Amino acid sequence: MMKLRNLLKASATAAMVFAAGAYSTGQASADDFPTKPITMIIPFGAGGSHDVNARMFTTMISNYLGQPMIVKLIPGAGGQKGTSEVVKAKPDGYTMIFTHNYIDQMQPLTETLPYDTNKELVAVYQVNDSAPYIWVPSDKPWKTLKEMLDWGRENPGKLRFASSGKWGSSFTPAAMMLLKAGVAAKFIPNKGGGAAKRAVLAGDADFAFGRDSTILSEVKAGTARVLAVAGTERSEHLPDIPTFTELGFDGKNAVMTRVVLASRAVPEERLKKVRDAFEQLQGDKTYQKLMSQIGENTKAIPGPEYEKIRLEQRKAYEELVKKMTGQ
Repeated sequence: MMKLRNLLKASATAAMVFAAGAYSTGQASADDFPTKPITMIIPFGAGGSHDVNARMFTTMISNYLGQPMIVKLIPGAGGQKGTSEVVKAKPDGYTMIFTHNYIDQMQPLTETLPYDTNKELVAVYQVNDSAPYIWVPSDKPWKTLKEMLDWGRENPGKLRFASSGKWGSSFTPAAMMLLKAGVAAKFIPNKGGGAAKRAVLAGDADFAFGRDSTILSEVKAGTARVLAVAGTERSEHLPDIPTFTELGFDGKNAVMTRVVLASRAVPEERLKKVRDAFEQLQGDKTYQKLMSQIGENTKAIPGPEYEKIRLEQRKAYEELVKKMTGQ
């Protein structure tokens, strides 16, 4: 199996080659969107699952879009910094964001934001979904999630959780789990999943949540041990690991959906071109192979259909936040 760093290197090289070809053909007409690269903002740090997934689809989608997609990492404030950049950008379709359901639909319910994601952003495409793994370094004594939580309950405040940011894709399922288990843990914030992973491996935290693309390599290398998958279905990669649902936790709301959003003011015909490119990408065998090699699925959902899901998420999270905050 090709190593992840080689996959990313090959993807980046392919993107640069395609970009060079795109510009050598001459300037397209002003109405022939896109006529220049599209910036795909990721509101997280380097090395996380969003970063890894984006390197895959931005490389391959160029073949169907006619222009490159350029990844731009803007971490900070639990995703707010990157989201603000997209909200403030010119609504011409050249700036989009690759985010997830918690920042999109849950964060507005828990913090006062200078924007309303539902009013100002629209779904372009859901790229895939992902139920995170709860994992610990292999030198920890806990063999099961119950053992870890029992230890945390017996040692209030000593269990350290490496979070990827408040109300982020790991923060939320961890908060739900700890609340349900009655465990007081120390939350250690990090700028993204990559930083959280490094914190745990360095011994600065006891556990974290990770995705297929970021933690399976550690499991294979013997440096990490997975205790549970925070979803409703067992992982095809680690079929012996129990799910949140099996262990009595909320598996449905712990699943992260990775989605591309854009300003609602972007002309519909431009959004359609990007959506059509994502649709064509689903049939690309090379893309499917690359995603499989990093352990990710391609359960994509078109923007208009995902818009309905966004509304359902907001309603579900309103009830969830009330329970988590005791309101």
